[in-house]
Amino acid sequence: MKNELDPSKVLRAYETVMDNGTPTEHGKMYEGVEAYSDYDGYNVFMRGNGVELAIGFHNTYHLEYDQEHLRDSFLKKVEALSK
Repeated sequence: MKNELDPSKVLRAYETVMDNGTPTEHGKMYEGVEAYSDYDGYNVFMRGNGVELAIGFHNTYHLEYDQEHLRDSFLKKVEALSK
């Protein structure tokens, strides 16, 4: 799987989690993905199963993970949430 993300899909997935999720300490959790934002909403974060994705200003992103198969699984889940 290529490590290139479509920011609009990620943001749709973020909105899905925020609309349908249950509250957590930081944001909301839905389908095993937690989503939250910083105080001003310019940066949004999604994490789950050992992977953290940060989407920043101008659609920049940072994807942090230890194992590629966890990254791939997480990105597939984000893709499914974006539909």
